Amino acid sequence: MAGKKLMKIDPAVVEWNYNTEYRHSYAQDSPFFLALGKNKLLGSRCPGCGYKYGTYRKYCMYCGAETEDIELPLKGKIHSFTTCYYSGESFRNDVPFTLVLVEFPGIDSLFMSRLYADDTGKIKIGMDIIAKFKKFQDFTVNDVYFVLA
Repeated sequence: MAGKKLMKIDPAVVEWNYNTEYRHSYAQDSPFFLALGKNKLLGSRCPGCGYKYGTYRKYCMYCGAETEDIELPLKGKIHSFTTCYYSGESFRNDVPFTLVLVEFPGIDSLFMSRLYADDTGKIKIGMDIIAKFKKFQDFTVNDVYFVLA
């Protein structure tokens, strides 16, 4: 059992380090992630029906037309929020953390992101928030986050 540790006998519980290389293609979402490295938020606009998406997408969910990229404002309002006390492995060390649904002026749908606030007890729906970007891009959704304005 090289590298494995028997933690318990009844029932048997074994612990070992498990590593794997993971390769993921952002495919049609690539422009969104590349824009984050330029401190820009991209959404989408449907040229067919005019719907504007806060969450980047390549095709309109209403009429099926291919969308156009639009730059979202960096200021918005809190539409809703929640504090996460449990997470998957990728964010386990971050709990608790706050997620917000962001309303942008002139955009028809919402954008989900993390909110960093010193006092989470003061967070209220309707508060103004501002997008910030990580200094060194990881090419994840955590490259953008929000703070209270």
